[in-house]
Amino acid sequence: MAEPMDRRDFLQMTAAGAATLALARFGLSGDEFKAKRPNVVLILADDLGYEALGCYGGKSYKTPCLDDMAKTGIRFEHCYATPLCTPSRVQLMTGRYGFRNYKAWATLDPKEKTLAQMLRAAGYATCISGKWQLGGGEKAPQNAGFDEHCLWQVEGADEKGERYHNAKLVLNGKPYKGIEDKYGPDVQSDFILNFIERNKNRPFFAYYPMCLPHAPFQKTPDSKPGTGTTNNTEFFADMVAYADKLVGKVIAKLDALGLRENTLVIFIGDNGTDRRITSALGDRKVKGEKGRTTDAGTHVPMIVNWKGTTAPGKVCADLVDFSDFMPTLAEICGAKLPEGVTIDGRSFQPQIRGQVGQPREWIFCFYDPKLGNWTRKRYAQDKRWKLYDDGNLFDLRADLPEAAPLVTAKDTAEMAEARRRLQAVLDKMQ
Repeated sequence: MAEPMDRRDFLQMTAAGAATLALARFGLSGDEFKAKRPNVVLILADDLGYEALGCYGGKSYKTPCLDDMAKTGIRFEHCYATPLCTPSRVQLMTGRYGFRNYKAWATLDPKEKTLAQMLRAAGYATCISGKWQLGGGEKAPQNAGFDEHCLWQVEGADEKGERYHNAKLVLNGKPYKGIEDKYGPDVQSDFILNFIERNKNRPFFAYYPMCLPHAPFQKTPDSKPGTGTTNNTEFFADMVAYADKLVGKVIAKLDALGLRENTLVIFIGDNGTDRRITSALGDRKVKGEKGRTTDAGTHVPMIVNWKGTTAPGKVCADLVDFSDFMPTLAEICGAKLPEGVTIDGRSFQPQIRGQVGQPREWIFCFYDPKLGNWTRKRYAQDKRWKLYDDGNLFDLRADLPEAAPLVTAKDTAEMAEARRRLQAVLDKMQ
């Protein structure tokens, strides 16, 4: 595979302003910051709600690697995505809400400035391995700022075939040949590990949007012998366990290379769990609600692990949504946010370092799936109250499934104040 482009050394100079701010924040000289500038591994699971992980109280699946990440890092209790994968991924990559950046289903507008472009301009080697589903043709990953890619579902370059067994993958713009007998997620995992190995002596950004554990539900290489490959929900537990295993391989590679203390690892899910799956969370059952704007459709796991920086076993109750990752990584990596566009996110960099920071008071979601009977919705919420643009208000402490909207005529003073605060958000996000 080709080595990163030489022009990055020149592009690194364009991030000087952001780097100067980072030096002041972290109390480092220029040489010290250059030496300590962290690598970033951002892992995104496909269709995995927070209830699936043991560290959140989940009892249905084996997730020892992720549980250990939480034990030795920070577990965020209130991270929210959109109800479907592509709008979540576009928001993650741009730091912008869907009404600004989401023009068509399964598409990243090529005019949008991305997280990868931002970090590449700051001198980072960049790669993406896993699921694309952002349209734009065979050159889209490169145009979005990734030096290298190993992807499923790149429009114009693959055959839109299987993602697991006999996977149809694209390697740097061309069909990946010779992998017919390999398990797709293993190929993509190996690509991430190889990228880390080759770039161990320079700052890198590895974005790993996993295919697992999205349907079709099929056996993994670790499933019991004799099981089939049909779309059967009984394999979901195996798929979650295998996703956990692949995360563990990334951590083990960083350990082996002596990179853990200089690598920020973030794990998140892109939306709620598939609606065919019901999981045990503590003493209650949680049915996945992917595609719906309820808690079970949008509440996702978020674990941050940066050895020597994150306090072991910390739990953060602050609100986070997918627009927040771009400004956070800009601060941490000394990168410059895109100019001339509105960035909706708020950095949680201080929280990663154990500081108070400026926690969000609310999150916003614009959801326009353009699929079947899933209807367009806009809402704002905090950790208790949730207000839709049709006026429906829910108290999430008392009604997490959103079974019965609160009647305005019966508002208490507290309910009326919640409506006022959240309506102001909806009015602003037009």
